[in-house]
Amino acid sequence: MEVILREDVPKLGTRGDLVTVKEGYARNYLLPRKLAMPATVGNRKQLEEMKAATARRLAKEKSSAEAVAAQMAELTLTLSAKAGEADRLFGSVTAMDIAEALAAKGFPVDKRRVELGQPIKTLGEYEVPIRLHPEVTATVKVTVVPEE
Repeated sequence: MEVILREDVPKLGTRGDLVTVKEGYARNYLLPRKLAMPATVGNRKQLEEMKAATARRLAKEKSSAEAVAAQMAELTLTLSAKAGEADRLFGSVTAMDIAEALAAKGFPVDKRRVELGQPIKTLGEYEVPIRLHPEVTATVKVTVVPEE
């Protein structure tokens, strides 16, 4: 039986895929849980319209993310932290600190989008990538200075 997936199903496919499954699996699991719909002619047309709408939406999101990335490239964040000997910080600057500083500058970003490999533990300048879209990553300069 052919069905069109409405949601991602592990080990079967992703949303919008046309897959062939056994009738019992479709009838007893996929269809009652609204994970799939039968692959009728009308549903196939609806799927094509959904894919076109999704492609348009993703293109729009990507273009807006690129515009924000261009603005963020010119941005320099200055964070102050208590520092001790050899410019080592008491604590660290984390992704959450960077996300809060970006929000204060008018760029609300989720802390999970800040791709900071390790927390910053010394004074200095750093370039931190921010993932705005799966295909768009902005780089922000972060300067950590001693607190006075």
